[in-house]
Amino acid sequence: RWVLSLECKGSRNFMSALRRAVEVDFKDKDKHKSQGLYLLTTGIPDQETHTVSAYVAEACGGFDLQLHVCLFSVTKGTDSRGVIPARYTNPRGTANAFKEIVQAAKGRFHWFGEAGIFESDDITSIISEMEKAKNYSQKCAFLVESLKQRS
Repeated sequence: RWVLSLECKGSRNFMSALRRAVEVDFKDKDKHKSQGLYLLTTGIPDQETHTVSAYVAEACGGFDLQLHVCLFSVTKGTDSRGVIPARYTNPRGTANAFKEIVQAAKGRFHWFGEAGIFESDDITSIISEMEKAKNYSQKCAFLVESLKQRS
């Protein structure tokens, strides 16, 4: 219900949103046991990447919390009214900035757009596991073949 009640605004003030999510009043800390935060975004934060990364590393490390980012790349660098955001970079620059931020938070990064998935830590992990399984299978087949030749 809370998400559905949200309305679009003209900023990417990431630091303010993150502070609101992690800086819980200590008397109420037991009521707020988050394990992960998910940021759904279309562009780079208003703040500098190194500043955000440092804050994320400190905030998430102190709470044993992970930050995961889902970046949706739109085809144009402007919003629906044609207004360029306060801080702007190209899609690759935005992705690189969020990858740095996510690494500081020990989270996962996913980048997709209208054309499909550009990059995803989850898919990269799955492909890596598949390659390991394939290599293991090939080694097992080689071992079986060598045992057959010996006998």
